[in-house]
Amino acid sequence: MQKWKKLGKIYCPSGKSEWQHSHAMMPTVIVQNNRIEIYYSTRDRQNQSRPSKLTLELDEKLGVKIVDLSENPILNLGELGMYDDAGVIASCVVLEGQTIRMFYNGWTLGVKTPFTSFNGIAESYDNGETFDKLSSAPKALNRNDVDPFSTFSPFVLKTDKKWHMWYVSLVKWEKVKNEVKHYYHIKYAYSNDGLSWIREGQVCIDFKSKREYAIARPCVIYENNIFKMWFSYRGSINSETYRIGYAESVDAKEWKRMDENVSLSISKTGWDSEMVCYPYVFDYRGSRYMLYNGNNYGETGFGIAILER
Repeated sequence: MQKWKKLGKIYCPSGKSEWQHSHAMMPTVIVQNNRIEIYYSTRDRQNQSRPSKLTLELDEKLGVKIVDLSENPILNLGELGMYDDAGVIASCVVLEGQTIRMFYNGWTLGVKTPFTSFNGIAESYDNGETFDKLSSAPKALNRNDVDPFSTFSPFVLKTDKKWHMWYVSLVKWEKVKNEVKHYYHIKYAYSNDGLSWIREGQVCIDFKSKREYAIARPCVIYENNIFKMWFSYRGSINSETYRIGYAESVDAKEWKRMDENVSLSISKTGWDSEMVCYPYVFDYRGSRYMLYNGNNYGETGFGIAILER
């Protein structure tokens, strides 16, 4: 059993900024020079998302302190009619030499369905202050026969042999009364260069019951020859809102769900009392931490927990 101790909320927009008006979704981390750089996505007054960045100082005794916060978005929306004209959400950042490579969701709004999402790649050459898109079209994952609906939240991990990606694939829309309901789970892709990705339809984390309908935002660590994944799931017997799950694999493709191994759940009151979701796990100074979002998909911001060994 992983015993996670909550250390509190780190950040939530105040609502005063035009572009950083609400939400701080899907935090992702790079540790450089003993500084924790957190990339996340915030919404403007028109409910459109763009990535931002903050730098965190973290000490188990002194707590957490934000020492730097972006004054402007680090990546902007696409032009009207492009696949990312309604929202850009960073889901993973990786270091490649002196370059920071960002994988992100590009959103556009629909008519018969609420939205469509595919995935782009952007790179930063100034230590994450600004990013340039590598293509105006979805560079990482576009629509194909394996993923004909939408893809979300790619998480990328480079090992000695190749680049791995775990991502969310929307498998169907279903009409429920006067609305439509989405169903998505987690699949696998791989690459030799981290830019061109091969998909074979490998499902990693599938629905474990007919009630479950959304499995989201994978985060993977490779440790002791085992791939370890944290993710979000909803539609369980006990709850309709997101909870945090866990799985393990020896080959990156076939996974065993072990959701009961994660002790972190909702609080009795406060910012994460209804939902915990979008985990990101990282190591820092000999300890393991988890960033995660709270109520309403990050509207109340994100917090941090430490693994008590």
